[in-house]
Amino acid sequence: MIICIGAGPGDIGYLTQRGAELIRDADVVAGFDAVVNVVRSLIPPGAEIVTMGYRNQVERLAQVALAHHAGKRCVVVFMGDIHFSGFQYLERVERACGHEVETLPGISSAQILASRAKVCFDETTFITFHRRGDLDPFKRHLVHVLQDARNAIVIPCPWDEARSFMPRHIAAYLLENGVSPEHPTEVWENLTRGEAEWHGTLAGCVDREFTDMSIMLIRTRRPMPSQIEPPEGK
Repeated sequence: MIICIGAGPGDIGYLTQRGAELIRDADVVAGFDAVVNVVRSLIPPGAEIVTMGYRNQVERLAQVALAHHAGKRCVVVFMGDIHFSGFQYLERVERACGHEVETLPGISSAQILASRAKVCFDETTFITFHRRGDLDPFKRHLVHVLQDARNAIVIPCPWDEARSFMPRHIAAYLLENGVSPEHPTEVWENLTRGEAEWHGTLAGCVDREFTDMSIMLIRTRRPMPSQIEPPEGK
């Protein structure tokens, strides 16, 4: 067995019960160092732990695939939910194994933010720049999302300076492409611990620095009115 699970947004309290059960029963638990550290207290004493970073992930996933094909119960843990920002990592797991693998969704930072900020997913689009490859199609999509009067929940790209697309870069790009500077904007850092939150406008975000552990909400300037029935007597 090999299964990929979403381990929640950096807090073991947001791990699903099924995910915790799979980790406790695993022979091998693998993932990026920071993610494995979140669930380390659940890993059984006899289990093999395979940690990795961006530079050695292909090599380490090949090691996990060998254990899987040898009949061991393998769990690969992802931060948040697999299908939010982890889809490229899932591709790497499946490439290493040579076949599709089972997945178990987790709680994402986007879900936590939607709850904290009281925005409806039906009226909101989620976009992640935390990915390899060409970001331009996703940048253009973000412009269209805001033009269509939808909220946008955005995960920035925090990598090297050449590719970095952090909240200030996102704000500058949107302003350069005709998006109103008056969009209400929020940036949350270390979301599950509630350490920092910034509220302002898109224009005010341009000159602000945020850490890699950031998620961004850009609110529509034309919120959808309530569609439930009016109160009695009105």
